[in-house]
Amino acid sequence: MAFYQIISLLIVLCAVFSYVNHRFIKWPPTIGLMVLSLGTSVLLVLTSKIIPQFHEFSVRLIGSLDFHTLLVKMMLSFLLFAGGFHLNAQRLADQKWPILVLATAGTLVSTLLVGGAFYLLFSLFGIGIPFIICLLFGSLISPTDPIAVLAILKRAGIAESLELKIAGESLFNDGVAVVLFTSIMDVALSSNGNLDLGPMVRLFFQEAVGGTLLGMALGYVGYLIINSIDDYKVETIITLAIVMGGSLLANSMHISAPIAMVIAGIITGNTGKQARVVQSRDYLGHFWTLVDEILNAMLFLLVGFEMLVVDKQGLMLCIGLIGILVVLAARWISVAIPVLAMRRWLPFEPHAIALLTWGGLRGGLSVAMALSLPANMFRNSFVTITYVIVVFSIIVQGLTIGKLGIWAGAKPGKQDSMNQELLM
Repeated sequence: MAFYQIISLLIVLCAVFSYVNHRFIKWPPTIGLMVLSLGTSVLLVLTSKIIPQFHEFSVRLIGSLDFHTLLVKMMLSFLLFAGGFHLNAQRLADQKWPILVLATAGTLVSTLLVGGAFYLLFSLFGIGIPFIICLLFGSLISPTDPIAVLAILKRAGIAESLELKIAGESLFNDGVAVVLFTSIMDVALSSNGNLDLGPMVRLFFQEAVGGTLLGMALGYVGYLIINSIDDYKVETIITLAIVMGGSLLANSMHISAPIAMVIAGIITGNTGKQARVVQSRDYLGHFWTLVDEILNAMLFLLVGFEMLVVDKQGLMLCIGLIGILVVLAARWISVAIPVLAMRRWLPFEPHAIALLTWGGLRGGLSVAMALSLPANMFRNSFVTITYVIVVFSIIVQGLTIGKLGIWAGAKPGKQDSMNQELLM
């Protein structure tokens, strides 16, 4: 089936599932769409004996999509730019140190903990997987997914300062995760499994620092151009050029496009508020909100349907269930250490460690990176484990983070006013 036909079918399914969720289920859109597509996948599997042709067609359709390329190479830059575009830079700057430490040190600590724990876990089951491959898995499952987090936080109703910490961390540790994953992958492929920190550290800093500088340059250029004109149509095209052209430039320079897009989005979005015409500012905001919502809908629909092509290995499903506890424990430790250390100088909300731990959702990015693993790096096994963890994270953690926020002190109904202050 042609790419255009596949995308058309996905948009139709997004529209149908979005309507059903909005009209009847009334869950957060990302969770509702994923659950409906997941339920449809289960139904297709259960009825495969009755209507095998339709089941085979669905499996072939989803299998024909390169989920990693679709998300990482095409959708991610738009989603990260949109996420950064709607954040309030001044309020974000007030939380810069917690966000920076959690997004970098927290991700690195979690990667090491998850990698080590899974190395031992596989050994207990008699499965010999090299430590560096387990570390690679740790790098793809440790970061919180900004796409999942930002969409669900809009309805969570937790304290604004904590919401900013979670949202900011999720945006930046996404870029850190992609760089870390790429660095470890490069070492694993080039050193026959021997862990050599030198090349990995050099590549990490090249991508991270380069992405930061490029994002600042793109955002500042966007600011200068947008504030020199008063035409929302041209301004919208300019922001699209920043995302698409900037991503191509970052990839060609071998630096981090995700980090560049987050920073460019924050700078462009916040300086865009100074535009001379209110209409231009509003149109830009609405446009990127719409882009964000449509791509989110497609992403979580695809995550649900990925179940059709995930290997249902009994042992790996069991390890995945154990892995939920491992990843949550690693997340708690990687949050607790920096938060307890920073509490000497910075104020933190009550129950911040619990909320940061439970609010650290995994999403489509982890699935995409798992799918990009070569077959000789135990790809099928890690995809199954990743999928189990991601489904639990989005459905269970996503549906309960709001209740946890209320228990921790947030007031019901407070979220609407907080979101207005957080966004443009």
